[in-house]
Amino acid sequence: MESKLILVSLLIIFARFISASNSRSIIKRLPGFDGDLPFSLETGYIGVGEDEAVQIFYYFVESERNPSEDPLLIYLTGGPGTSVLYSMMYQIGPLNFDVDASYAGNNITLKLNPYSWSKMANVIYIDAPAGAGFAYATTYEASRSSDSLLASDAYDFLRKWFMEHPSFLSNPLYIAGISYMGIILPNVALHVYQGNEGGNEPQMNIKGVISVSPLTDKFGDFNSRFEFAHRVSLISDDVYQATKQACNGNYISMYNHSDNILCSNNLQWVDECTNKINLENILEPLCDPTDPACREATFGLVVAWANKEDVREALHIREGTIGEWEWQNSTIHYDLGKNDTVIYAYDVFSTIPIHKQLLAKKCQYLIICGDHDMVFPHVGTEKWIRNLNLPVVNRWEPWFINDQISGYQMTYAQSEYSLTYATIKGAGHGIALYKPEEALTMVDRWLDSHAYLSDI
Repeated sequence: MESKLILVSLLIIFARFISASNSRSIIKRLPGFDGDLPFSLETGYIGVGEDEAVQIFYYFVESERNPSEDPLLIYLTGGPGTSVLYSMMYQIGPLNFDVDASYAGNNITLKLNPYSWSKMANVIYIDAPAGAGFAYATTYEASRSSDSLLASDAYDFLRKWFMEHPSFLSNPLYIAGISYMGIILPNVALHVYQGNEGGNEPQMNIKGVISVSPLTDKFGDFNSRFEFAHRVSLISDDVYQATKQACNGNYISMYNHSDNILCSNNLQWVDECTNKINLENILEPLCDPTDPACREATFGLVVAWANKEDVREALHIREGTIGEWEWQNSTIHYDLGKNDTVIYAYDVFSTIPIHKQLLAKKCQYLIICGDHDMVFPHVGTEKWIRNLNLPVVNRWEPWFINDQISGYQMTYAQSEYSLTYATIKGAGHGIALYKPEEALTMVDRWLDSHAYLSDI
């Protein structure tokens, strides 16, 4: 850890002398893809914070349908501290790794993703905070962030990005992201709404939020794993009832239950039943990530690819700003019960109060959960949504692709606010990783259903 901090400090010192000019680049070709890219890709840096000391790196993919009118999504990935390149290359971006070809040959090979969200929207993918992916800081102080500061920086990023891309100001704007970003997204949206109301320029055409597999409340969502485990028969009725009676609603085993030995013993029983389950998707095997047959083994491709010199040159990464690229920065990434680190403070425990503030805004909110996700189970999401006490306008019902049930959905509304909650059948935490067609279809249909609300 000490050597890593020294390396970070040296990189920060060097980065202070790197010019911020020429921060936007149009990318025509990428190593691993044969020929010119058949979509528009721009990469660049935008500085935020004091003296622009935080340099956020972004990938901007224009819609393949109608970029001048299609929605614009800013997409943040989970962790925090996970590079957005992970979501781009494995979930919703225009390119995927060709796993079979990459492992069979000596070169990492890319292929087109037929279910890219750029089929129906413009998407800005951002690496943030500093230390995530290719984002970096030019001072030690700027390398330190938090949940609340990340939301503020994302808003500042948007303002500056629009100043450099004014032609997209009229596009419907949605704040989007996955996993831990459920703590960040509603706060970013609130910044935008309040900024517009306060007269901040540029005025953004914000329409709402798209939140995938979100963490919303750091007690409720982790605590819901117990209820979920019972629903999907990972624990028996006997285990469930005994633990429910003993633990008084607190099923998080890492919390101190020393004054309740019966609860502690029951939670140990629950852990024995679930600790070998793949929380990302309970139907997937918990396997060795070095085994090429294991889904997680393919994640090593993005690490190898992003650390190639020709890839960095193609993406126009500033030389000397990042040492070894990591798909996830462990000093920023959150785990249950983790205390603040030297560079990141987990200072937002729950965004339910922020959701309640958004009820007064003209905001359309989409929440998508995989019904086999045990990281942040859908049962916890359903519980906090009910606690918003919103009227139901469309009851729980199935939704379909090719006459097959792809999941379930329901819609709530109050005044000019609406919330659609949808599940995707068979999906795990990274929904588009497991069910890419269903993820794209749900988002596309939802966006189309709100097109009439545009006041461009």
